[in-house]
Amino acid sequence: MTRPALRRLLDEIGPVDAVGIEERVAKYTTRSIKKGSKVFGLKLAASMVDLTTLEGKDTPGKVASLCRKALSPHEGDVPRVAAVCVYPAMVKHAAKHVKGTGVKIASVATAFPSGQAPLKTRLAEVRQAVADGADEIDMVINRGAFLEGELGVVQDEIVQVVEACGEATLKVILETSELETYDHIRAASFLAMRVLRPGDFIKTSTGKTSANATLGNNQVMIEAIRDFYLATGTEIAMKPAGGIRTAKQALQFLIAVKETLGDAWLNNRRYRFGASSLLNDLLRQLETQRTGAYQAPWTFSDDSTGH
Repeated sequence: MTRPALRRLLDEIGPVDAVGIEERVAKYTTRSIKKGSKVFGLKLAASMVDLTTLEGKDTPGKVASLCRKALSPHEGDVPRVAAVCVYPAMVKHAAKHVKGTGVKIASVATAFPSGQAPLKTRLAEVRQAVADGADEIDMVINRGAFLEGELGVVQDEIVQVVEACGEATLKVILETSELETYDHIRAASFLAMRVLRPGDFIKTSTGKTSANATLGNNQVMIEAIRDFYLATGTEIAMKPAGGIRTAKQALQFLIAVKETLGDAWLNNRRYRFGASSLLNDLLRQLETQRTGAYQAPWTFSDDSTGH
C-alpha cells in the first residue's frame, strides 16, 4: 500500500512506466562498440571507478594496496580511478597515500549499510570521516521511514548530513532493492535531489544486499536526474554500485548515460561506478584491445573484494 505522502509525491513527479524502462534498457545490451570507441569507453569507465573495499577485515595494509592500484592501475595511458572508498576508520590511512593526488577519498558513513543508528551517531561519524580527510561521503537513507511515508524525516536527515559534510561531496544511497518498486526509486531520487547541492550524487545501492545496481534502476534514477535538471537547472550526479563486475556491463551503463543525460554527464564529476572487481576486467579488456590477445582472469590482481 502506498502511503498518502508518498502518493502525493508520485502524483507530483509522475509515475514510472516500468514496461517502457525494461524495453529501453534491453536495447542498451544490443549496442555494439568497436575499436577506438571501445577503448575510449573502457578508459572512461576506469576513470569513473570508486575503487572499494568494505570488509570487516580491512587493514591499513590492504587500504595501502588499494591506493597503489588506484593511483597506477596499469602501465601506459590507463587513467587513475576517481576515488578509493573505505570505511571511516580507514580514511586516515587512505589519506597517507592519495591525498593531493587527484584521487578522492570516499567514505561510507551514517551506520552503513543499515542506517540503523541514532541520527546523532550517524552525523558524528560523518564529521569524523571528513575531519580525517574524506573528500566524499556515501550515506544511506532511512528506508524504513521512507516506506512508512515519513518523507519529511528522510529529507531532514539528508539536510543534516549535507551540513555535516561541509565542503565534502555527498552521495545519497537509496538502496534500491529495498525500495521495492520503480515508482519508489523515482520518488526517493526526487526527495534527495531537492535538498542536495549541485555536484552531489544519488546512488543505487550499498552492495550489501542480494540485488544491487541494474540497468533498470539506473535508468529510473538517471531519468529522474534529467527531469530534475530540466525543471531546476541543478546538476545532480549518479553512482550505480554493486554487481557491476564486467567491462561489458560498464559500457552498457555508459550508453544509458549518453542517451539519457548526454555527454555532459560522461565524466567522473557526474558519474561513478562503485566497484572493486570491475577495474580488473576493464584492464583486461584494454590489454586485449592493445595486444589482440585475450587476457586471463588472473592477469590483474584483485586488491579488494568489496562491492
